[in-house]
Amino acid sequence: MSGIHLVNGLAGLLIVTSLLVVTARKPAHSAMFYAAQSFVLVLVFLALAGVTGSHELYTWSATAFFTKVILVPVIMSRLFGRLEDQKLGTGERISPALSVILAAVVVVLCFVVVSGVALPTAEAVKPALAISLAHFFLGLACIVTQRNILKQVFGYCLMENGSHLTLALLAANAPELVEVGIATDAIFAVVVMAVLGMQIHRTLGTLDADQLTTLKG
Repeated sequence: MSGIHLVNGLAGLLIVTSLLVVTARKPAHSAMFYAAQSFVLVLVFLALAGVTGSHELYTWSATAFFTKVILVPVIMSRLFGRLEDQKLGTGERISPALSVILAAVVVVLCFVVVSGVALPTAEAVKPALAISLAHFFLGLACIVTQRNILKQVFGYCLMENGSHLTLALLAANAPELVEVGIATDAIFAVVVMAVLGMQIHRTLGTLDADQLTTLKG
């Protein structure tokens, strides 16, 4: 298998792991699936580095492994493991079957959009580029279709991973400082949203976003 085929094939696994993150019944399980997805993302970076000869991507891979595969999942598991809302249940607005159908539709639409893009640097990795775009919208869909505040945090994480992959595909030689900025942004965003979720649960006794009526008006 050539390096380009490996990049596109590994990118396809990101969709599978996204569905596992979204449909997992407990936030702790979503954290584990997110760690697995981030590990696949690191493998994509390594494969892409081998194809493009970008030394920057090797640094990206190391930074992403530390932050996305280890640090962020540990933070989320520690913080989310203390929270539970028995009344909320899974907190899904749509069933897992509909989530799979929605993901398939999003992926097809993104492939159609990307097929019309004329970028010499992205010609060989168009499948991965389409998946990175779909990944962003799947994260957005997670935020919209999940009532559980903690699962909505994972939606943000999926969007961030999609954006990260898009940047790597289109700007493989971007300075390492860009990666550091992305990683730092992800860590602080997750910590802030997790703390807010804990405060909401402590104050209102729920993780159901639909029940936050006191915030209206």
